[in-house]
Amino acid sequence: MNILNVTQAVFSPTGGTQRIADAIAGGMSVNKVDLCAEVEPLPLLTPLMAVLPVYGGRLPAVAVERLRKIKGQGQPAVAVVVYGNRAYEDALLELKEVLTDCGFVVVAAAAFIAEHSIVRSIAAGRPHAGDMAAAADFGKAVAAKLSADDKSPVTVPGNYPYKDLPKMPVTPLTTDACGGCGRCARLCPTGAIPSAAPHTTDAAKCILCMRCVAICPRRARIMPPPALEMFTQRLNAVAAEPKAPEIFL
Repeated sequence: MNILNVTQAVFSPTGGTQRIADAIAGGMSVNKVDLCAEVEPLPLLTPLMAVLPVYGGRLPAVAVERLRKIKGQGQPAVAVVVYGNRAYEDALLELKEVLTDCGFVVVAAAAFIAEHSIVRSIAAGRPHAGDMAAAADFGKAVAAKLSADDKSPVTVPGNYPYKDLPKMPVTPLTTDACGGCGRCARLCPTGAIPSAAPHTTDAAKCILCMRCVAICPRRARIMPPPALEMFTQRLNAVAAEPKAPEIFL
């Protein structure tokens, strides 16, 4: 059996989005492009799988900027968004249209759920076994469609014009536990943490992706407690009921 070769472009600051991406691509030969880092212009002669998280119903602008450097030249693409159980709103439509603008034909799309990156009690433990199985099944269906050279485009939900990108009301704080290792500065997707002052955050660059909180070896990066309480109350009111993956083929 021929193994399908694909390029996988993923923005996954805290890991949940990457887990979904890997489950979808389980039986494929994958060349990975990390959208959490700078991307060089890349013309593709293979199908593309773009997997991005949803922030406030939209895609993170920095991920879109880097994704636009990948050019499709008529290649098929798979658009996948991953959200924290509230709603993905316009994000999947936005991703499809970005990929179309880049010269791809979007032949499959999906929305999956992962643990909320800010309020970890929302969708805790997701993607769970059922999500991973659904992602693997989606990947098999995608592989079958691509192997059949079926480039029929899909229709996905969303509205245009898109909702406004949300403004981040806070940035993570650094506690006295910080040892100044600089890991957060090196790995911040937007360069919002200065290497010379890793206990600080540039609010103009921070997108509240929570990578610095997730990777700090001393757990010295935290959300401001009042802000975390505010997010928790809002999400408990609208995101407590578990959502299911949505597939478009």
